[in-house]
This record gives sequence, C-alpha cells and structure tokens, in this order.
Amino acid sequence: MKHKVLFGPAGSPVKYKGPAYKAPKYINEEGLDSYEYQTPYGVRIGEKAAVTLKEESQKHDVLVSMHGPYYINLCAKDEEKLNKSIGHLISLARAGEWMGAYRLVFHPGAYMNRKPEKAMEISKNTVNILFEELEAEGIEEFTFAPETTGKRTQQGNIQEIVELCSTFDHFEPTIDFAHIHARGRGYLTKKDDYNCIFSTIENKLDIDRLHCHFTTIEYAPHGEVKHHTLAESDEYGPNIKDLLSNLIDNGWKANIICETPLRDEDALRMKEIYEKMI
Repeated sequence: MKHKVLFGPAGSPVKYKGPAYKAPKYINEEGLDSYEYQTPYGVRIGEKAAVTLKEESQKHDVLVSMHGPYYINLCAKDEEKLNKSIGHLISLARAGEWMGAYRLVFHPGAYMNRKPEKAMEISKNTVNILFEELEAEGIEEFTFAPETTGKRTQQGNIQEIVELCSTFDHFEPTIDFAHIHARGRGYLTKKDDYNCIFSTIENKLDIDRLHCHFTTIEYAPHGEVKHHTLAESDEYGPNIKDLLSNLIDNGWKANIICETPLRDEDALRMKEIYEKMI
C-alpha cells in the first residue's frame, strides 16, 4: 500500500534514455510514485503516445500529471494572446484526457502593470470562454491546476490561486512551495511558516490530494532566480523536512513533484526522508 504522500519527478528521470511516454516503468523501478509529463514549449504529444503513457502508468502504478506551456497568460492584454492561451489550454486538456493526467498544471499569467484585481477579472472571463470551447470540443475529463508563481509581477500568489480554484469546477491548485518562498523573499524558513498556506487552502477548498512542486531555490528581490538541488538546502531554502512535518501532522494526502536539477534522484531522497519521519 502506498503512503499518503507520493513523490515523483518533473519530467523524465535524469539518466533515463527512452521516450518520455514510456517513463513510468523506469520511475516505478526506481521506487517513485508519480510523474509530471512536461510540455513547456507546446503540447506536441500525439494521441497514440499519450494513450501508451496512460497504459504504462496504469500498469506500473504511477500517478500522472501534465505541465502545460509557459506561454499561457489568462490575463494577457492582447486579444490574440488570450486566444492563443485558450488554445494551449484546450490542447493541454485534450492530451491530458488521452493520457489520463489527473492534473493539468499551468502558470496563470502576469499582471502586465495592472492591478491584481483587474488581472483576476480578466482571468475569470478567459476561463469562462475556455470552458465554452472545451464543451464544444467534447473534452470532459480534465482538472486544471493553476500553480503558485515565483515572481511578484506574475499572477499566482496563494490567495489568487485559491480564488481561481474556488470559483471554477475542474480547478485544483498546484502549490509550488519554492515559488512561495522566492516570491516572499525567503518566506518559508521554519515549520510554522507553512500554517498560513495550509489554512488558506483548508478554509476555501475541499481537496482529496494536494498537488505540490518542491525544490530548493535561489531568489532575488523580484522573486525566483534558479532551482538548486536538495543537497544545497543548507544554503538555499525551503527545507523539505518542514513541509513533510506539516503534511504528516495534519494527515494530508499529497503528491510532491520534485523540480530540482536532479529531479528523480532528489525525489527519492525526499521519499527516504519522509519514510524515516512517519
């Protein structure tokens, strides 16, 4: 039986040489539980490969999520860019349905020198249009997972992500703890610093399994700069033990996707730490 907290890499394992859609077998043999398939520069996976990924993930008991293109901006100023963002999300949902992805992760956008409230208004309108187009396309099995973002110019603080997810069905949050840490200029330095995040989620959302990203991160006044390995956690935060302590103490079910440069190797280290703590 699997533990309440699952661990897996953001993208194919570092030393894996095969096609990304066949990675679940390798991930399972490593001892990991999940896999976030990456499409940062456009959704290019076809139906045949996506269905193979679904079959492989089911066969090897690996929970699959999918990360969408970086180009998405729900609150873009330009109508053409808004339409392209909707197109990217439709492509993401279609491929995600093929591969059985339980979460479709994306970055919601950027303020573009506007007040956050105005950006949120535009984002909600964009999502309403998106849902109309998804219905017209006959796409039904999807759960979008907007991600907390790492720069102060971007839409995606914890309150904004929770607002989007409490407004719409088929929306669940992706909580990137490194992004929260960087955006807050070193916000997460001890276990109790996570209380505000978890209480905000609990007060507004009913979540079965919390989808998370984690890495140690370098930041500057504007926010995130660079991801670092788990071995560098003495120099860069946040500390994985603080997050795991909160998850264990509060009985949370979670899926932690590792985004360090050693994505699968550090995911295994996180899992080892977790298993010693429970």
